[in-house]
Amino acid sequence: MKEPTLLLLISPDSVEEALDCAKAAEHLDIVDVKKPDEGSLGANYPWVIREIRDAIPADKPVSATVGDVPYKPGTVAQAALGAVVSGATYIKVGLYGCTTPDQVVEVMRGVVRAVKDHRPDALVVASGYADAHRIGCVNPLAIPGVAQRSGCDAAMLDTAVKDGTRLFDHVPPDVCGEFVRLAHEGGLLAALAGSVKAEDLGALTRIGTDIVGVRGAVCEGGDRNAGRIQPHLVAAFRAEMDRHAREHAAVVTPTG
Repeated sequence: MKEPTLLLLISPDSVEEALDCAKAAEHLDIVDVKKPDEGSLGANYPWVIREIRDAIPADKPVSATVGDVPYKPGTVAQAALGAVVSGATYIKVGLYGCTTPDQVVEVMRGVVRAVKDHRPDALVVASGYADAHRIGCVNPLAIPGVAQRSGCDAAMLDTAVKDGTRLFDHVPPDVCGEFVRLAHEGGLLAALAGSVKAEDLGALTRIGTDIVGVRGAVCEGGDRNAGRIQPHLVAAFRAEMDRHAREHAAVVTPTG
């Protein structure tokens, strides 16, 4: 059985940074459009999504966040439609204001319909927060189940509060592994992000993560806000991903 490949998602916050991503296109899989000063899943402008779509190679899919959204299903569905109309093929929704699983399902069903009525092959990503306890939203391990009930294509975890704490500070690797297992059990991709560093890649590979999202790790100075994405840091991060993939494959399928 072929081992799944861990996909690298990089998040520029401007067209200029997207051009830097284009220089490192061979090392990344998905270009993600967000606006970090509006939150961990802050939405950027439709014209920025379009310009970034035009700036990167056609074979690289564009992901777009629609924000750390409130529990307003109609508003969120319109935002999601705006993202897919603007050229994104992965539509990510940060379920910031949803406090119950039923609220998540209501919001995400609206998003799925809005997106797939326009572009059936687009992928809808329901994103919860590893530090949900700090903001009062849905428990991280509930996300795969509600994403599956809603008709989504992927379940994701990120961190809501960007204060230097990281994904594994809030959801340890074994719990992230359970998140991945639940996502796969529901037929979903599993995406993990949240101040992920190169030293986290071993654990992310072992638990079977499908997509890892980074920004700070490939910015100068490791600063997601003040730093700018650097092509050589993207290349170095990919090299580390590939090393862990090779080591994991050697353990899973030993020769001899």
